[in-house]
Amino acid sequence: MDLILWRHAEAIELPEDGNDMDRYLTPKGERQAVRMSAWLDRVLPQGTRIFSSPATRCEQTVLALGRRYKLREELSPNGQPDEVLALTQWPMAKSAVLVVGHQPYLGQVVAKLFEMKSSDCSIKKGSVWWIKARVRNEQTQTTLHAVQLAELL
Repeated sequence: MDLILWRHAEAIELPEDGNDMDRYLTPKGERQAVRMSAWLDRVLPQGTRIFSSPATRCEQTVLALGRRYKLREELSPNGQPDEVLALTQWPMAKSAVLVVGHQPYLGQVVAKLFEMKSSDCSIKKGSVWWIKARVRNEQTQTTLHAVQLAELL
């Protein structure tokens, strides 16, 4: 199984009277989303299922990819790592899954899968972590396939 975690691109700061779910991408964030989506479009496996947080900044990020996606409440900013893993059916899903979401839970998913302290992993805005589950000698192994930063594209 391929689990691709994409943190939303750079967004505006939360205004004092604003709603966190309504934060939108900055011009830099829009460029990050376009660059990363061009890379993802070339490398995503056929049939990849795509889920996004319903937050505006995540939906704007995934829209740059130009593929069908589903908004999922469990990917909202206060989501939990176990909810992400249940949604994606880790490690048993038959197809690749792309999740567009937030810190801290995306980093916590990585930390959980690689048996790190949950505070040890932070995913940079606009970047992708690609994790694979594979079976070797009848045991499931978790491998890091790629980390891609929008700034390097």
